[in-house]
Amino acid sequence: MPMALYSLLLMAVLVLGAPYWLARMLGSGRYRAGLGQRLGQVPAELRTAVAGRQVVWVHAVSVGEVLAATRLVAELEAALGHDWVIVVSTTTATGQTLARERFAAGSDDRGVGRVFYYPLDFAWAVRAYLRALQPKLLVLMESELWPRMLVECNRAGVPVAVVNARVSDKSFARGVRARAVWGWVLRRVDLFLAQSEEDARRLVAMGTQPQHVRALGNLKYDALAPQASRVAELIREAAAGRPIVVAGSTAASTERTVGSEEAQVVYGWMNGGLPLGAVLVLAPRHPERFEEAWEIALDFPALKATDLLAGKRRENAVGRKYPDGKSLATMDIVLLDTIGDLAAVYGVADVAFVGGSMVKRGGHNPLEPAQYGVPVVMGEFYENFREIVGKMIAAHAIRIVKDDMELEIALRELLADREAARAMGERGREVFEQQQGATARTVEALVGLVRR
Repeated sequence: MPMALYSLLLMAVLVLGAPYWLARMLGSGRYRAGLGQRLGQVPAELRTAVAGRQVVWVHAVSVGEVLAATRLVAELEAALGHDWVIVVSTTTATGQTLARERFAAGSDDRGVGRVFYYPLDFAWAVRAYLRALQPKLLVLMESELWPRMLVECNRAGVPVAVVNARVSDKSFARGVRARAVWGWVLRRVDLFLAQSEEDARRLVAMGTQPQHVRALGNLKYDALAPQASRVAELIREAAAGRPIVVAGSTAASTERTVGSEEAQVVYGWMNGGLPLGAVLVLAPRHPERFEEAWEIALDFPALKATDLLAGKRRENAVGRKYPDGKSLATMDIVLLDTIGDLAAVYGVADVAFVGGSMVKRGGHNPLEPAQYGVPVVMGEFYENFREIVGKMIAAHAIRIVKDDMELEIALRELLADREAARAMGERGREVFEQQQGATARTVEALVGLVRR
């Protein structure tokens, strides 16, 4: 791939899209966040963090990748020793917020500056960071491959590893059709550590050299239990002994005929009547959708997690009547409008619905609630986590539903039969525990690559 042509096309996209991005930046602070860093302005705090140390650069795009990287970073630091520092970049503002919570403390006061925004894929921006960091290794989480970064790392002699690598159905179909281009990109990576044998097979079919691919398992099986969350404690207190259902990582639909998952969950839930007086926690995947979810929740007694933190317990609890004549005054829908608390909130759930799966988004990680022994329900669109869901289906540790009616039935049955729900949750926990160990294998491979 001629890099001059690639850079020209990228610049054209940036210029043509400038009015759109300027409008978004004026309307939302998250689009302005880290703009200087993205354009190659290396933060002074980052320079201080790496001074006199050997560097490993880990890139985690957003929240999911940051969560997967948490334990990896900790164990890699321990394996490499004090003379090394691991710096962490993200692409999204939500990922940056969580990364600062998870990694900014570091092993000493210099850790404060080791989290930053990943540069745009222009030569000047990429080279600025490579010159400042002089990394001994670049670690990319899952599937974030940018041609300019790969080329510049190759030229600078910086090995590149992709860990927890996965290839979705759509990416595989595109990759096979454009194998000549994708093969050129993939061959710039020194080592792929794939989540599964199927992911490894797909990488080879797309053009990766077989000797550069190893299947070591999914890091998300090893995700560290989240830190104590005040939000989770407050939700449990507000429930006052009532069952808690968490609908996590919910998403909007790309099809006009299908409502958002928040709407499907809430209205399917209410149309069936109150399931044993349970509390429903709505946790949209993206913060920009908090307001949309709140508008749906406002049809019923609802409160926000931020209101719980502020000491407000009953916002909009007006005791409205529903068609069946039952008062909803004792029913709360809690909107989880905070960042980084979902994993801990799953820990207080009696049942969990994992979103992005009743709309065509590929699903999200069912292991987050399963690690607590919480029974899990998902929709049928889970291709991004096919291996994990497949193992849970085989162990009868998850329920797959096709629509909001089946979802409402599944939630009701799991809340009514607590013994069956407990057994299902324990089977899910066993799947989680049986698959652990990918982090240790990944650290060993990365240390070997650095030492080589």
